[in-house]
Amino acid sequence: MERFKGFTLIFVLLLLVLGFQDYASAHSGRTDSSGGHNCSAKSIEKGLCTGYHYHNGGSSSSSSNSGSSSSTPKSTTPKPSDKDCDDFSSYDEVVEYWNNKGYSKDYDPERLDGRGNTVDDGIPCEPPSTYDISKINNSSAQIAKKEEGNGKDDGYSIGYKDGFSDKSKNASTDKGSVSYKDGYENGYLKGYNEGQAKFESEKKTAEESGYAFGKQNDELKVPSNYSNNKLLSVAFEEGFNKAIEEKVKKKEQEYNAAGYEDGKNDEDNSPNDVEESYVESYKEGFNKGQTELMESYITKGYEDAFILLKYKEPSLEKPKYIDWYKQGFQSNKEVLKIQDLAYEMGLKGEEMVVPEDHIASKEIYEHHYKVGLEEYKEQQREDAVNTSLFFGVLCLGWLSRRFYVAKKMVA
Repeated sequence: MERFKGFTLIFVLLLLVLGFQDYASAHSGRTDSSGGHNCSAKSIEKGLCTGYHYHNGGSSSSSSNSGSSSSTPKSTTPKPSDKDCDDFSSYDEVVEYWNNKGYSKDYDPERLDGRGNTVDDGIPCEPPSTYDISKINNSSAQIAKKEEGNGKDDGYSIGYKDGFSDKSKNASTDKGSVSYKDGYENGYLKGYNEGQAKFESEKKTAEESGYAFGKQNDELKVPSNYSNNKLLSVAFEEGFNKAIEEKVKKKEQEYNAAGYEDGKNDEDNSPNDVEESYVESYKEGFNKGQTELMESYITKGYEDAFILLKYKEPSLEKPKYIDWYKQGFQSNKEVLKIQDLAYEMGLKGEEMVVPEDHIASKEIYEHHYKVGLEEYKEQQREDAVNTSLFFGVLCLGWLSRRFYVAKKMVA
């Protein structure tokens, strides 16, 4: 009986061992006999996977009796350290593992990217919706990002060169993918703006240097740090020319002022052996001074016409001064109005009253008033004589009539 019990125990143990081997063969560690399993609640919560999915080449058509999957791995035989999406604590850990292993859409021996997720897209497990999948090696997003970065670098380099050369802006390219072109345009515009800003800064510096050089020198000499760049060389020359123009203008103003003073003093000291523009500036100033000198004599003659009854030649240094004085005296037409006003006042026999604004011309006013007054008095005398004659004629006529009547009566 004891032997039978021992035999029975050995038989049961043997059955348990065989059954465990079948179970291990069917599940392959973490998968069932078809090479797949359901995503755990923990993995779903982390966003690592969803639903039932396969690993290591497993499929629903695999034979449960074969003890192994009938599918062949994509690229190589799975390694003993085969990972499942459930084995990672976060999606960043998934990506770190994927990148370190150098896996890709075409090389995924552990089947992290496969028939439970988006099929063979180079994205392991299932990323959260907000995850930046460009972090994943060899993903389409990473490839696009790299192409965009390459385009941005190329565009920036060309844009900076164009901007610094002050060329027309052209941010388009026929080269590369859409991502590359997008990056190229953004990089070009950034580079162009920075290049142009750099150019404007150096151009301003070149102009200021040229201006400072021109202040101290009259002959242009472009330094080597600007002569090697045509645009900066031009900027240096523009600054130099600006300084020269200012110096010339200042010199012209000095000659003009000297000419003006000489013109007022009637002393011609025209410069010799100088730039023609300086000679012209002196002449311009001299003529202006001469004009003011002439106007001063004309004004003097005009004003004297208010106080002199008739023109009297002044005692002046030069004949032209006398001519200018006489011109002013004869041009005074206002004094004629004063003469007429005074004459009319006298002609009417009114009492002479010199208006306040004609006080300076009192002598002229009195003279012409008297002329008018004399004519008024003469007219009065003539009127008195004519009145006496009229009455005399009337009396003679009356006497003649009386004599005639008396004579008739006597007869």
